[in-house]
Amino acid sequence: MKQYLFFTTLIFLCAGISSPLFSQQDNFIKDYIERLENSKKYLISVAESMPEDKYDFRATEASKSFAENLMHLGWAMDWHSQSLLGGREPRDWQTDTELKPNNKSKDEMIAKIEETFDKTIQLISAFEITKLEDKLDYFGLNRSKRQIMLLLTDHITHHRAQMLVSLRLNGVTPPRYIHYQ
Repeated sequence: MKQYLFFTTLIFLCAGISSPLFSQQDNFIKDYIERLENSKKYLISVAESMPEDKYDFRATEASKSFAENLMHLGWAMDWHSQSLLGGREPRDWQTDTELKPNNKSKDEMIAKIEETFDKTIQLISAFEITKLEDKLDYFGLNRSKRQIMLLLTDHITHHRAQMLVSLRLNGVTPPRYIHYQ
């Protein structure tokens, strides 16, 4: 009887401890998806704001062009989500052209970014929350999959900011960010 009471108490105690943890992880995924959806809307709005004849614009000679920044974001999303988080073999940067500007029109690039965001959101929506703390080698650093997700959003912000500078340097007023929070 004492063993039964002990194990019953232990089970309830463990359930009480793990339930808030899983709830927090569940909330992390829910909040992350909302952030990605808003980031998608804002990035598409930024991409649509630049005239197509300015997609080759570079703020400096060493900078990526507006189009290269846009497609680089697609490449980074694909690599972080599908390869690092999803376990798919990474694309070969030398031969794969799906996520490079390579003679794509503005509309084709925007459609490809929308598709890549949708695939990323789909993968993360189905992500097993128990794997958030799994560790990966990230450029020689030991990072959790949760950290990989956060690094991805930072990367999106970084390159989108470069695109915003390109808009300003071309006399284009960027869309207001406040609408996407």
